[in-house]
Amino acid sequence: MKLATPRWWYVRDRAPGGVARFVLTPISWIWAAVTAGRIARTTPEDPGVPVICVGNLTVGGTGKTPVVRELLKRLPGAHGLSRGYGGSEPGPLRVDPAVHTTAQVGDEPLMLAGEATFWISRDRPDGARAAARAGARIVVMDDGHQNPSLKKALSLVVVDGETRNNEWPFGDGAVFPAGPMREPLKVGLARADAVVLLLPADLEGPDPELLALFGSTPVLIARLEPAAPPPAGRQLGFAGVGKPWKVERALRAAGCDLADFVSFPDHDEYDEATLQALVAQAEALGAGLVTTEKDWVRLPADWRGRIVAWPVRARFEDEDALQQLLSTVWRGRL
Repeated sequence: MKLATPRWWYVRDRAPGGVARFVLTPISWIWAAVTAGRIARTTPEDPGVPVICVGNLTVGGTGKTPVVRELLKRLPGAHGLSRGYGGSEPGPLRVDPAVHTTAQVGDEPLMLAGEATFWISRDRPDGARAAARAGARIVVMDDGHQNPSLKKALSLVVVDGETRNNEWPFGDGAVFPAGPMREPLKVGLARADAVVLLLPADLEGPDPELLALFGSTPVLIARLEPAAPPPAGRQLGFAGVGKPWKVERALRAAGCDLADFVSFPDHDEYDEATLQALVAQAEALGAGLVTTEKDWVRLPADWRGRIVAWPVRARFEDEDALQQLLSTVWRGRL
């Protein structure tokens, strides 16, 4: 059973969470210590091609996948790599959208494999070496900032830059499960070459207080924008992602006539009963159904024609800064 992301994780005030926060805090100390120990003890392996890691400092919901997609488009000869969270296949395996399912390879790899060569592997070095043997000139790894097994030519951490409505991307800084952090902020930033601060399309600019937290780490601003207009007419939206409430906000900001919105846990599987209930709710509202691309690929094949996938993309504001950063990796290799 998958659990929904606790929204109180992302509130700066320590009051929310109550007893749960108190009980979970000692576990968070253990989590942080285990992560730090694993990183300190591991010698990263060089797969023979440069690896760009697109990771994050929190548990889900930052927008890593659109950033990975954008880098794969920009880098000739790049292959994608993921652990394949939620999939049964251990890999290394090249994902084929015509053959594989989300139950085998996970939702994000299946989605990205429709546009680029993409691999899954629970053993990251094995996956990177498989990609290199298949002709990859660069590997773009989705997630893995806390995984020390691969030598990284460039480490980017994606941060959700939305701070309105008393939300803060790091909450009060507590580590999982007492908060959203995978490790303490300063510890994670020390291994990052740059931060990608991802802002919604309708937000004016980054919070200066948030920017100050990154110190001397370079920051690239990117916007999470619609790649297509939302469907016309009244809609019932739903999503099973890290922060489903942000999908609802984005749909409304894009002009979608949203009658209601239903949230599910991240990577949730949609069974027949759940989908029939969504259809019944939509019919009662006189609405169609719209969801994210990531959710859409998890739908049974016979349901995909009945539900609209709404695509988004990451647009970098300073193209020159991005190109300069990427050139440090590909110069002399492509």
